[in-house]
Amino acid sequence: MVKIDGIRIRKVTEEFFTELAKVGQLVEGILNDCLGLPAGFLKEYNNDRSWDVMLVFRYYPATKADTIGAYEHQDVNNITFVFQDDVGGLEVQKDGEWIRVTPIEGALVANVGDMIQALSNNKFKSGVHRVVSPEGASRHSIAFFYHLEGEKWVEPLSHFTEEIGDKPKYRGFPYKEYYALRLAWTKD
Repeated sequence: MVKIDGIRIRKVTEEFFTELAKVGQLVEGILNDCLGLPAGFLKEYNNDRSWDVMLVFRYYPATKADTIGAYEHQDVNNITFVFQDDVGGLEVQKDGEWIRVTPIEGALVANVGDMIQALSNNKFKSGVHRVVSPEGASRHSIAFFYHLEGEKWVEPLSHFTEEIGDKPKYRGFPYKEYYALRLAWTKD
């Protein structure tokens, strides 16, 4: 019998979560600069970490009837980070083609989500991805979802609309409503 130290596991998990939130802030700052926003804009806009989520996934080996572990989708949040094991299975779509994300030991996969797409008025696109179940082995991954706070109002920023003479591609919405709609959609 294996004895598990639950207190130690909880401490390590909480530290891991905290460090991933810091990575989220770092990447958010890089996105801020790439989008040409005023210094610290996204940090001030998204200063509440209470909606961030970390999940551990296990995808069972492919069967003759089912080879898809997670169907094609985009993430609802700002940024997603994924650690995948050496089994792989993560694929991203580019120009209608599926490209395998080759596992690299210690690598962190970063993915822009729907909120960055909406705020940037499609300047940055939410990454379309899926998981193909591996043959003969289970796939394990850890995903960290860097979210907005639920009450946050989301709409294309003026920097990408009226300031450059472009029309908003999205009308404004509260994040929690969009999040709830997407959760309901994924259950179907």
